[in-house]
Amino acid sequence: MPEIPEPLGAVPFEPGPLQGKILVASPSLIDPNFSRTVVFMLAHGDQGALGLVLNRPSLTGVASPLPQWEELASGPPLVFVGGPVSEGAICLARVKSEVSVPSSGYLPLSGALGTVDLEADPAFVAPWIEKLRVFAGYAGWGPGQLEAEMAAGAWWAFDAEEDDIFSQEPDDLWRRVLRRQGGKWALAAAYPDDPSLN
Repeated sequence: MPEIPEPLGAVPFEPGPLQGKILVASPSLIDPNFSRTVVFMLAHGDQGALGLVLNRPSLTGVASPLPQWEELASGPPLVFVGGPVSEGAICLARVKSEVSVPSSGYLPLSGALGTVDLEADPAFVAPWIEKLRVFAGYAGWGPGQLEAEMAAGAWWAFDAEEDDIFSQEPDDLWRRVLRRQGGKWALAAAYPDDPSLN
């Protein structure tokens, strides 16, 4: 069971060229923290980058550490391991387009996506939330680190589709995202987990 760190709350994130995009790990990235991951980018700029791994559900239900948020959690209603930096819990949400979102407890990020303060009252949040997911930890890069990794071929950046962020089948997300890109990326989706068995 992942330990749920203190919530970061609805905090502002630095905008940048990769904010709102997804990063997909290439098969050459074998770091166990990031092998075959899909990362949604919350921030990217001169100070570094920050994202959430979308396809690492834990075995811990949201009800265990945060029972008050269980009803709002999108399926699978599990706490996701957002990355190896365990300094905070982040709640990502998609808001309903037809409602006026209050300025407290929510911070817009990209389109209808934003972060929700886990210390807010869920009853206050519920009327304007369409989907919601809780992440323990996050993925972080220092200044220039992500750019260097991308130049080395470790990551590919793509536009996020609506179903990527709150996928109900996160275990297959890496392959699905690559397949829809076509070309060399679709071929990479078929790369075996263990090349020695090929």
